[in-house]
Amino acid sequence: MRALVLTAGLGTRLQPLTLARAKAAAPVDGEPLARRTIRWLVSQGFTDLVLNLHHRPESITAAVGDGGDLGARVRYSWESPVLGSAGGPRHTLPLLLDRGADETFVLVNGDTLTNVDLRAMIDDHRRHGALVTMALIPNPRPDKYGGVRLNASGAVARFTKRRAHGTPPAPSEAEGNFHFIGPQIVQAAVFAPLPDGVPRETVLQVYPELMASRPGSVRGFVGDWSFRDIGTPADLLETSLDLAAEGGRPDRPRWGRRARVADSARVTRSVLWDDVEIGDGAAVHECVIADGVRIPAGAVYRRAAIVRSGADLIATPLDP
Repeated sequence: MRALVLTAGLGTRLQPLTLARAKAAAPVDGEPLARRTIRWLVSQGFTDLVLNLHHRPESITAAVGDGGDLGARVRYSWESPVLGSAGGPRHTLPLLLDRGADETFVLVNGDTLTNVDLRAMIDDHRRHGALVTMALIPNPRPDKYGGVRLNASGAVARFTKRRAHGTPPAPSEAEGNFHFIGPQIVQAAVFAPLPDGVPRETVLQVYPELMASRPGSVRGFVGDWSFRDIGTPADLLETSLDLAAEGGRPDRPRWGRRARVADSARVTRSVLWDDVEIGDGAAVHECVIADGVRIPAGAVYRRAAIVRSGADLIATPLDP
């Protein structure tokens, strides 16, 4: 069984960092997201992988290559324009299938980290004869994430929008609100009828249509899985700090290659990508600094995402 990693997105929530790299190539505690996802897939026995590409594709291919050093075979599917969460898999089918639309494949997001048991998920998918099985956890932030509601048999009943911040849940929504965290087991037949090269979305378009025409065919697989969403620069910093602490390096995420910090500079709880230079007397606290940025001598930055644009620096607050 093959797996498709969705890495073609524009990464708008991660701006300005995605001016420098695609989201899937962004380093989290020193390692690009796509490489972390591939390591997880390989650890569960999935080694034949496809990544789709659109925005800053060279940053992903440079980070991943053919996947050989990670124990995988990686191929790429190019998109122009970007085709979305359903159009992308449709365009990739020739690389994913040997026999045809009766085949099953794994579909994962390129911007989340999780420890979902994919083998158990596949068993559940087959046992229930599902067309789509989505990995779910109890919704940790209904004010940040949309929800998934299941019926008594575990099939997806509907998708809900995120709740406005500070708004209490309606009585009917107080329990059983789940969050979709990215991994899916899908039948190729879900995407095969779609026109190739046409943008389409799963949760917004294809899955509701499928649920209406084939009730019970879209199911949830609920568990107490770990979930880290690298949606924003603040998320990237928080996850990097968490992983550093788990690795015995509290407050000290791994820095990128050729990072240079002057002896008189102070850098605390920050993420530095490749070729970053911090000048004399500069102070940087809780920042994410993208490739090739030079922080001038004496400059002070706190909780900012910083990228280079020509000769200028763009610094965007992490807490707008």
